[in-house]
Amino acid sequence: MINHTFPSYTATNPTLDINDSIKNTSLASVISFRTSWLVFVAAVFLVTVPVFIEAPLVRSLPTLSVVMTGFWIALSITLMSRPQTYLWGDILFGFSWTWLTGAIYWGWLRWEPIWHLPVEALGLPIALWCLAKNWGKVGNWFYLGSLFGTVLTDIYFYLVDLMPYWRQIMRTDPEGASQILQNALIQVQTPWGEGWAIILALMLTTVGIASLLNKQYHWYAFGGAVLSTILVDSLFLLAAALA
Repeated sequence: MINHTFPSYTATNPTLDINDSIKNTSLASVISFRTSWLVFVAAVFLVTVPVFIEAPLVRSLPTLSVVMTGFWIALSITLMSRPQTYLWGDILFGFSWTWLTGAIYWGWLRWEPIWHLPVEALGLPIALWCLAKNWGKVGNWFYLGSLFGTVLTDIYFYLVDLMPYWRQIMRTDPEGASQILQNALIQVQTPWGEGWAIILALMLTTVGIASLLNKQYHWYAFGGAVLSTILVDSLFLLAAALA
């Protein structure tokens, strides 16, 4: 009678299943967290490195710099063809547009700052189209973050009237650039210049940190690109101070 009352079943260990599930979830969270910060570091690296590599290269070999864009795109597509490296190919794809636009501007148009933003924004239609198709989110958001930082930096140059110094530096030899940088630094150190520097730095910091709170790879790429703008601008300020 008892045997018929309780249906037969295969013995299992539900506690073990639950523990395994918790462990798998925890491991996935750790991997995701670590990968997010690797994306952040990669974004910072890809924004700052062109300052030391592309800038001197493009002055002497602008055509080569533009052609190298094809290499970056080919490498990014190759990486994106494999699931294990897709993420890094994705962010490298977005970097390709920052490299191309930088090569075009600093190679041939650097004497006129008014062309800086239009040229840097050449990749914007492609980035928006890709995002509309939900493709390459990490790389395209990285590009947008880099462009956002560029916009605020150029706005500062306009507000503090640094554009004349920009034109002078691009047309002078290295020996004469020192005095121009010193004059530009005096302009920055005025209450107007310092006030706007604080305001725009706070804007970059707020947008960058807020992006990281979303805890998604593409937002980490965006936030890294935005926050690294502060680092790059600080390097230029340091160079002016040491000139």
